[in-house]
Amino acid sequence: MKMTEVPLGKIPEVPPGAVLTIAGSDPSGGAGIQADLKVFSYLGLYGLSVITALTAQNTMGVQAAYAVPPEQVATQMESLTSDFRVAVTKTGMLPNVEIIEEVHERARAGHLGLLVIDPVLSSTGGFKLAQDGCAERMISLLVPECRLITPNLTEAARLSGRSIDSAADAMDAARALVDAGAGAACVTGGHWPGSPVDYLFDGKQMFTLEGIRIGGGEAVHGTGCLFSAATAGFFALDEDLLNAVQNAKRLVERAIADAASPGAGMKVPSLKLRHH
Repeated sequence: MKMTEVPLGKIPEVPPGAVLTIAGSDPSGGAGIQADLKVFSYLGLYGLSVITALTAQNTMGVQAAYAVPPEQVATQMESLTSDFRVAVTKTGMLPNVEIIEEVHERARAGHLGLLVIDPVLSSTGGFKLAQDGCAERMISLLVPECRLITPNLTEAARLSGRSIDSAADAMDAARALVDAGAGAACVTGGHWPGSPVDYLFDGKQMFTLEGIRIGGGEAVHGTGCLFSAATAGFFALDEDLLNAVQNAKRLVERAIADAASPGAGMKVPSLKLRHH
């Protein structure tokens, strides 16, 4: 399977257009803006960022989150899109309805390029990262603008309004998100017992993407951010939908296999440049 790699010591030619992440800041570096920019850099892409929230978090969990005022989020987006041609945008933590509306306005105007949504609603430990009403507003405004949405099982259940207890349920949720307007939906299976199977629906065909359970299923911080950022990056490298998702899945598996333990809590995915 094709996988884009950046050999150590080689500076790649930067493709036209930049990749933008609109998300929360994770000062521990394992998720959010910091993780997304690491992925873009690893793929040889020029990364931009708009910060939607400041958090206090570490490898043991999220202790606090503070939303950036919506008008400041809007100003950040205006500043970047007036200077750069944004090829692909990935969204992560959008903590309130007002920020979702600001992002929607620019997406609808065509300023954000191709849109990938990682619908972050809460942390792995259950800390609430989006206010009430955000899931519904995301469905009505942002989902119809996106090329791909990448919910985990919990997020897919919340967004689709159904419980997910089986593979059939996950596939139904993916179909529901496409029915809501998404170009495609990939329900990720990292929280399944056993093999982490993802279900990708492109509006016509359902793809079952088998995965490898690495490290005995222990929690690794930031894998959802890594997956969505990598998919956005592969889109920017002109991969089609299936190749972008498959390559992102392989990248995440490799990053989990190389995961480090920089703190006292969860491991953090590690992107290591490989010699050829």
